Amino acid sequence: MIPWFGWIAIILLAIGLYLSFFVAPTDYKQGEGYRIIFIHVGAAWMSMFIYLIMAGWSFLGLVFNTRLSAMMASALAPTGAMFTFLALWTGAFWGKPMWGAWWVWDARLTSELILLFLYIGFIALKSAIDDPRRADRAGALLAIVGAVNIPIIYYSVQWWNTLHQGSSIAAQSGTSMDEVMLMTMLIMALGFWAYTIAVSLMRVRLIILERERNTSWVRNLFGDPS
Repeated sequence: MIPWFGWIAIILLAIGLYLSFFVAPTDYKQGEGYRIIFIHVGAAWMSMFIYLIMAGWSFLGLVFNTRLSAMMASALAPTGAMFTFLALWTGAFWGKPMWGAWWVWDARLTSELILLFLYIGFIALKSAIDDPRRADRAGALLAIVGAVNIPIIYYSVQWWNTLHQGSSIAAQSGTSMDEVMLMTMLIMALGFWAYTIAVSLMRVRLIILERERNTSWVRNLFGDPS
């Protein structure tokens, strides 16, 4: 499955980037600078979705004591952190020409920054504990508690008088975006999804091999039956 999702990601992202820069029309308010949202919005969505999935795996691992659940959570964390950083970084590039500042302590931006710290904290906490099972439990608790930040990010533009604009797409009201813009945004998001699946599966395979390196099936796999 890893090669399939890898190729799907490459194809979707190539199509999405082509539509982003060569097909999508110029925005009548923001000019050409708006095109960064095709990366920014998908990255922001993924930063939240991945954390929820990571917290879900952590919950399953904590309740049912399943090792694979904790490994899946660990495999997702670096990709979630990458998309969170990408959302913040592209947001800063968008904010400078539109708001006149790289960064403001806006509710949406601040809660997204906290999300990055949660990802980093999860990775650092698990790396700091030598016993894998204790590390899994400690990381799971942090991931579950940190999930409360996700609705804060999503609803921050509604709960507070924030500088950040509202969601481009809302389940209740749909969207007023141009069809090409909307399709491009969705293709980029699907490409990010496919990338996340491919990379996470690859990473969890490495984690399994690392943890089971002293077992006979791993030694046999690498031709070392001793």
